[in-house]
Amino acid sequence: MSTTQPWFALQTKSRSEKKTGYLLKQKGFECLTPTYRLRRKWSDRVVEIDWPLFPMYVFCHFNASALGKVLSTPGVIKIVGFGGKPAEVAMEEIEALQLLAQTNCLREPWKYIPHGTRVLIESGPLTGTQGIICQDDKNRRLVISVTLLQRAVAVQLDESTMISVIPDSKGGNKSGLASEIACGLLRPTGAGPKYSQSA
Repeated sequence: MSTTQPWFALQTKSRSEKKTGYLLKQKGFECLTPTYRLRRKWSDRVVEIDWPLFPMYVFCHFNASALGKVLSTPGVIKIVGFGGKPAEVAMEEIEALQLLAQTNCLREPWKYIPHGTRVLIESGPLTGTQGIICQDDKNRRLVISVTLLQRAVAVQLDESTMISVIPDSKGGNKSGLASEIACGLLRPTGAGPKYSQSA
């Protein structure tokens, strides 16, 4: 598909992300449904399953002429937007999620952080990815946000991962430093089981 076509977030029916994405791909659309490995304890064992990082959402690549075709796909509820008009997902956010999907990096859903110390990953499988650095006593994470959905994913960084701080174009970095400290106090959304590597 043409890279000039924008990406949109589609709201889907509960637990139908994978099926909806499959049906859209059957229609010729490029889709993205980021997942992570979730541990679930059953009565006799613990199993790992792929679970959507953004429950009830699928990202899809199409132009305005395909709106009807997309909306008629079983499982699709609506295209996320404002005032009845579909809103595009930032390309850099999509690219970061696409790159993440190709790695085995530990990742998990995270609270949306609108401001913070932005960094660029300069080594490892996520080289070139931008996000907000979040560090506590045990882990250093990169928070990748989807602004449109006000949701985010946190990726655990290896100790050897090289990063560089992206200068604040608005001048000053007080809010970024404050947010970085606050990041260390945040916890993942929900109180679910422990997460492990994605396949």
